[in-house]
Amino acid sequence: MSDEQTYVQALALGIDPVWRRRTAAERHDDGCEFREALAGNLAADAQTIAYSSIGLEREVDLLLWQMAPSPDALEVAAAAVLRTGIGPWLRVTHSLLGRIGPSQYVRRPTEQEQSPFAGERSRYLVVYPFTKSTEWYLLSKEARQGVMNEHMRVGHGYPTVRQALAYSFGLDGQDFVVAYETDDLVVFGDLVRELRGTESRRSTVNDQPILLGIHRPVDEILGLLGAG
Repeated sequence: MSDEQTYVQALALGIDPVWRRRTAAERHDDGCEFREALAGNLAADAQTIAYSSIGLEREVDLLLWQMAPSPDALEVAAAAVLRTGIGPWLRVTHSLLGRIGPSQYVRRPTEQEQSPFAGERSRYLVVYPFTKSTEWYLLSKEARQGVMNEHMRVGHGYPTVRQALAYSFGLDGQDFVVAYETDDLVVFGDLVRELRGTESRRSTVNDQPILLGIHRPVDEILGLLGAG
């Protein structure tokens, strides 16, 4: 699957509180169906990684980080989740869609500018929409490159934090989907604080909501939900 044909989606799902009042046996059966759906990869050409956000994000219990060669495949994968097991009790609270492509500011991506699904997953996923100002896009390419050079220099000072950037132009309401992976949220917080002091911050219009997910085995997530 080439970068030019890779679409990603952060799909945040919340469970209807009524579901938690179902019997233990009913919740267990729902969980089994959900587990089988994820094990089947939901769509033949899509990949899905599940994260839990129970009690961490308002109206978000599950965060699915998905990759596919087309939005069509992402739609099929989402439909598979919503029609099986816990699915009928889920509602989409956030959906961030983007396309992976070569950066105009980076000639040779490092391991930090990762493929969205390459290597081992870190403990935490932080993902959010990102939009820049009109003034930013009216700057010369040289001026934008200079600002981004500073931004990247700061990022490279935190080698344990990996980043994936997806373009959302024409696909979703934001300009980009930004995803960070880290095993240390304190280090990640230091990175974010330092980035806020760089010139690139002047052009930021929106970077909310910030969604935090914890990478856990599906059985562990289901146990936390009460469906184990």
